[in-house]
Amino acid sequence: NSTEHQCMQEFMDKKLPGIIARIGDKKSEIKILSIGGGAGEIDLQILSKVQAQYPGVHINNEVVEPSAEQIAKYKELVAKTSNLENIKFAWHKETSSEYQNRMMEKKELQEWDFIHMIQMLYYVKDIPATLKFFHSLLATNAKILIIIVSGTSGWRKLWKKYGPRLPRDDLCLYVTSVDLTQMLDKLGIKYECYDLLSTMDISDCFIDGNENGDLLLDFLTETCNFNSTAPPDLKAEIMKDLQEPEFSIKKEGKGSF
Repeated sequence: NSTEHQCMQEFMDKKLPGIIARIGDKKSEIKILSIGGGAGEIDLQILSKVQAQYPGVHINNEVVEPSAEQIAKYKELVAKTSNLENIKFAWHKETSSEYQNRMMEKKELQEWDFIHMIQMLYYVKDIPATLKFFHSLLATNAKILIIIVSGTSGWRKLWKKYGPRLPRDDLCLYVTSVDLTQMLDKLGIKYECYDLLSTMDISDCFIDGNENGDLLLDFLTETCNFNSTAPPDLKAEIMKDLQEPEFSIKKEGKGSF
């Protein structure tokens, strides 16, 4: 059980309206680019906030998403959601770097009023180049929203300590908000930070043979079948650390990460 969905909802309700307050000023159409839009749940929440801010204004929403399965789910969600009449959707089955290369080849860089990259920068090989490219596509009053693991979270401590010993694949980088702000500083890009406080119940990790616990360990370590493939000493160290106050909080007999 994670409170991520709940705290994301709170962010959308309380903070997002202020962030998007001027993106559509004096514009007959608002152009939104979703990078790694997944199955669309968060995207549709964002779109409803933009609609509330700019009632009746036409919205062009383009989605860059490499998974055909996720795009299919996104389209299903759009089909059964009401009040989307003034929104035009387009999906591109590609990664952010494939999109970037395609746009550069066309030499016709479209400007956007709002670009969002939610929990996807872990899968980008060259993050500074990606940030620089998408920042260059911003129109007047436009904003980019990035959501990424916090630099003060248990995740960062876990990845920092054990990252070099975990089997790395090229698909995922251990990157947090600390790394991101350093990159933005180097690029000279202005930004604002918001902390979204969420917790996750990891009690199942400590129950031998618990399927949910095994999946949680895979998730925490970004490693497939961690429980059965990790060297015993590494597994023992991580399991011990996951119970330490530095990494998790004990509450009502449960461990929260």
